[in-house]
Amino acid sequence: MESRPESPRPQGAPRWVAMFYRPAAGSWRTAAQSPHRSPVLYALGEMTRTVRARGDEVTVALWGPKDGAWHRYDTPQHRTAVSQPDPEPAPGQPTGLAERMTGRRHQVLMAGLTQAGLHDLSPEDDTTVRALVERLDEAAVRRVAHWLATAGAAR
Repeated sequence: MESRPESPRPQGAPRWVAMFYRPAAGSWRTAAQSPHRSPVLYALGEMTRTVRARGDEVTVALWGPKDGAWHRYDTPQHRTAVSQPDPEPAPGQPTGLAERMTGRRHQVLMAGLTQAGLHDLSPEDDTTVRALVERLDEAAVRRVAHWLATAGAAR
């Protein structure tokens, strides 16, 4: 098993900072920072999915304030397979507005999972999210995302 490179502590006053390791350069890069945790966690999840969609491995570090000082928080270390895009819809499958609404429900649910601190989803998690998106209407998906965001803020 390859070892995870150690992330340097960010400069300046403690705030929420997401850092990504760049293997080609052998260095860490600040990817997102904010005085609030939620936007950094959201950015961390979105960037992780983007990098994995390109087929690359991701190593991240999450730093934040704790008792007035810097603290490195745990981030998922396991690697997961990148989910494959759905094939083109078969004739008779919904397109247009129905497809956009499904995509919107998926995005809302993924944002809720990210705010709950779940950044590294497995293929089984992705399958479950797709099943929820297909079965729930937009109001129900927004409610579930709200519950997840609230649970993430309580951590």
